[in-house]
Amino acid sequence: MSAYMNQHPIAQVSATATADAPLACSTGNKEQIRVENLCKTFRGAAKAVVSDLSFTLHAGEILALLGPSGCGKTTTLRMIAGFETPDSGRIFLHGQDVTHLPPQSRRIGIVFQDYALFPHMSVLENVCFGMRLIAKRERPGKAQKWLKLMELEGLESRHPHELSGGQQQRVALARTLAAEPDLVLLDEPFSNLDAALRESTRKEMRRLFKETGTTVILVTHDQAEALSFADKVGVMSSGMLCQLNTPEGIYTSPDSAFVAEFLGHTNLLEVDIRDQQADSPLGTINITTSDTGRQWVSLRPEYLELTPDPLAEGRVTSREFRGHDFFYHVELKGQEYKVLAPFDCALELGTPVAIRVAQPAVVLKN
Repeated sequence: MSAYMNQHPIAQVSATATADAPLACSTGNKEQIRVENLCKTFRGAAKAVVSDLSFTLHAGEILALLGPSGCGKTTTLRMIAGFETPDSGRIFLHGQDVTHLPPQSRRIGIVFQDYALFPHMSVLENVCFGMRLIAKRERPGKAQKWLKLMELEGLESRHPHELSGGQQQRVALARTLAAEPDLVLLDEPFSNLDAALRESTRKEMRRLFKETGTTVILVTHDQAEALSFADKVGVMSSGMLCQLNTPEGIYTSPDSAFVAEFLGHTNLLEVDIRDQQADSPLGTINITTSDTGRQWVSLRPEYLELTPDPLAEGRVTSREFRGHDFFYHVELKGQEYKVLAPFDCALELGTPVAIRVAQPAVVLKN
């Protein structure tokens, strides 16, 4: 086992996270974790990898930290786990400052991208390994309860290489939750699964987390994953937390062009606003706020509608049929617009079309 532990040092900490933890478990809708002004710069780096990052998460909530590679999300996760020490800022778990506590004293469990299961152990032995505070004679019985919850009954004697990717994922989750952590950290946990299995596993894991009241922080670069899995989504860029909101809130009301474009397709327009309306290349459009003057706004492709019109100036320049809808690019007066249309709106390339704005545009704050 020692060779495997050397290869996966975090696995050792996550599996023993409750061994000498002094922290009390939280219950109900109480503050579970609070991160205040975290900063981290690695030696030799020109700028901070995490800069002035703050957020609060309550018991049972799921947060997704979303952003491109190198934005600082994994470093943030490692600081929360205790594997990196912040240059400044503090980390609180249910009110107690744990910034300088060692990882094994934080009651934090981790599920890895490669699951980090012990290859020489059976499924049952892997799950039992996490129960460091439970008497050995009681571990198999408790492990069976977790395996039943994860729908892994009958697989107790199998080894990791005999399982599917989704089954390995659920064993890793059972081992983590069996340690009764206060907080579970997920580092790109679905990236090794194929598309169909990724979606079903993600849905199942969310259900299990909600059933057990587990507080979770997920790190991902997948926008659909973050929006469908989390209760809160935080978008990061260049080490900073750009915006934190509910999935619906952050998608429909992005603060910046970066957030708007990172969370799917959008159309960015510079307009003149007055009386909650604006003059734009698409005509007069409604605005979601009372801002005035020259502003940038975001219009999601689904906010636009297309109508074939032989006299219109717009032209369909590309189209993607996606089963339930069409995704079009339309050129109008030298500008390109993205439009999401229903499956029965089938237009050929070159079709002259008029564009109608069906929903108010969102004003970008920065």
